[in-house]
Amino acid sequence: MASSVAFSHDFAFDPAYGYDAPDALLGIPAPPAPDGFDAFWQDRCARARAVDSRPVLGPVEEERDGVRIHGVTYTSVGGVRLGGWLALPAEGPVRYGFVVGHGYGGRQEPGRDLPAPLPGAAVILPCVRGMGERGRVDSIPDLAAEHVLHGIGSRDTYVIGDCAADLWCAASALTALVPELAEAGLPGGPRLGYLGESFGGGLGALALPWDDRFGAAQLTVPTFGNHPLRLTLPCAGSGEAVRAHHREHPEVGDVLGYFDAATAATRLTLPTLVAAALFDPSVPPPGQFAVHNALAGERELQVLTAGHFAYRGMVAEAAELDANRTRFFGERLTPVG
Repeated sequence: MASSVAFSHDFAFDPAYGYDAPDALLGIPAPPAPDGFDAFWQDRCARARAVDSRPVLGPVEEERDGVRIHGVTYTSVGGVRLGGWLALPAEGPVRYGFVVGHGYGGRQEPGRDLPAPLPGAAVILPCVRGMGERGRVDSIPDLAAEHVLHGIGSRDTYVIGDCAADLWCAASALTALVPELAEAGLPGGPRLGYLGESFGGGLGALALPWDDRFGAAQLTVPTFGNHPLRLTLPCAGSGEAVRAHHREHPEVGDVLGYFDAATAATRLTLPTLVAAALFDPSVPPPGQFAVHNALAGERELQVLTAGHFAYRGMVAEAAELDANRTRFFGERLTPVG
């Protein structure tokens, strides 16, 4: 693994933030939870679980890698209708279920998130509100730097909370469309897997502690970790828009406390594989490691040389992560039936 200081770059800041090895990063803590943190998220999850997702499965749009990929639409909180994709095994029964979150910028196609980590998996790939053509909502900006500020004045209106709810409702749509997964979360029933990278990794950390339908997760270069620290670190991602807004409106720091992925991770007891980078201009590595460090349950770490940055060796590291993902979920999720 190359030292992060070996990279040449044109950023006006150090994307390693003074760290070039995991040891010091492994000591970064999570901020304490604000008053009412657990009740806030438990209530949001309960309201999302009560939504009739009314999913509609579209025709097959693509077939590859042993899966048939359909368009899908479903209803989330506030009556918002969202879209995405549902991949089903081309042959044989469904044995596993996965929800896959996307990065900031949305999802324009299923991409390399398919095939799933395990054979025989049904996989829903939702587009959360405001992100991508299938997640478009007229009142929500689709640019990351604007989306991340939408409704930030209050914990009840901040779009990030509704995006987490979109994942819960996507899980409801998946279990409604795939009868084999209908008992997810019930005693003796199957458990779903969750995959999320960057924005999707941070959303996963926020959403998963409160939903018993899930059994294991992978969070790759997760964002939203340790907001008080992130506000001190320049970056090239959506966090820079939050930093600029906070300078003019410091009171939003209180709102951000309810959307801290590292704080939420202190409540996350699911087995979780985290892939965190030593060098990342978009999501500062200290925040990524803060999420890993805070996890309350079984955790596994794969250290990446870099995130959101092309580097020699990235293909090999991605292949290693894919292999780890397959092993990790295969050891922790029980197949249907």
